[in-house]
Amino acid sequence: MNPTPLFLPCAAGVEPLLADEVRAILTAAGAPRAAESVQLGRGGISLIGSVHTAMRLNLESRLAPRVLWQVAEGRYRDEEDLYDIARTVPWTDWITPRQTLRVDTSAVRSPLQSLHFASLRIKDAICDVMREQTGERPDVDPRFADLSVQLHVGEDYAQIYVDLSGEALFKRGWREVQGEAPLKETLAAAMLAAAGWHGRAEDGDLLDPCCGAGTIAIEAAQIACGMAPGLQRSFAFEKLAPFRAEVVAWQSMKAEARSRIHAPAVRVYAGDVSFRMTDFATRNAERAGVAHAIDFKTVDALQRNAPTAHGVLMLNPPYGERIDAKGTGSAPGGYRDSRETFEGGGTSQAFFAALATHWKRQYAGWTAWVLSPDAKLPQAMRLKESRRVPMWNGPIECRLFRFDLVAGSNRSEPR
Repeated sequence: MNPTPLFLPCAAGVEPLLADEVRAILTAAGAPRAAESVQLGRGGISLIGSVHTAMRLNLESRLAPRVLWQVAEGRYRDEEDLYDIARTVPWTDWITPRQTLRVDTSAVRSPLQSLHFASLRIKDAICDVMREQTGERPDVDPRFADLSVQLHVGEDYAQIYVDLSGEALFKRGWREVQGEAPLKETLAAAMLAAAGWHGRAEDGDLLDPCCGAGTIAIEAAQIACGMAPGLQRSFAFEKLAPFRAEVVAWQSMKAEARSRIHAPAVRVYAGDVSFRMTDFATRNAERAGVAHAIDFKTVDALQRNAPTAHGVLMLNPPYGERIDAKGTGSAPGGYRDSRETFEGGGTSQAFFAALATHWKRQYAGWTAWVLSPDAKLPQAMRLKESRRVPMWNGPIECRLFRFDLVAGSNRSEPR
């Protein structure tokens, strides 16, 4: 197949980080033209790439949740125009009638009254094309379809994509059971990318003192070990006709990625106040193949001393009970509250103030990055942030705060 427009969606604000990541991946893979074609867009990046480009991005991108292959586009006024656009695609080149399909629709300022009806018309077009050419039509499978089609409609322009990823790329293949409110791997990777932490010796060691299920630590360890994030999972494109001739190339690509795994140049430290969560995170790290690269320890974040003289603290503070100091329990309105009631709670302010004091005494020379939905977190910690990066944790708008920790870095106590 000829090089085709690809689109990699991402969370708002991550577009520049994703563009840098994709350029680095493609340049290292010897695809400079594809790297040069990368363009920032709203909610993702676009580029021109081949089937090999698409396979490699599925295997190696940590920040993109999907890789989409554009198959059609055009202006529209109503659902019948969308039907006509979808009929221009030779769908028998993608699947057989014995395979299954699904269609999902997203929109920005679209005049359409029903996105569900728009999805149905795309499905009708696919089935009509295949019935006319083969005498049969595929069935719809809303969960595990062989062909997943994405329709995106704007004010008067539509694009139709084939989803080459299948399950979202944040599902790396190592997580069996999720903890409470788990952090997505793509967000953990975005936090590390925003901090400029790439697992190099000059980046320093990394510590997550509130590790929960271990997502940040595991992402960091895989980065430090040069481990491609998609090595432990399968992808939708493996079932699609245009990629059947690429089996040997795909196996070679994965073998080459495995050959790049190396011993880490830095150490990753992690822990939690809960023995249950530390054990849970350790088992996740074992399945992810990086248990050897992470030092886990069950200890209260308010009591954990710095493991080295310099490094990076990276944390998504939990809102549940495991943030409590050992043996203290939770007062009404404290850390047993839900994520939605975290902001403004008196107990949370006390915790963050105590955490900042502890960091001032034990972590001078470190850099701390804290993800929080509370825009007033620096005031609660009585620290001055040197940077704040907008990020979205699912539907929750957050900020990733950077604090440069030096002795005496706390703001003056109120008189």
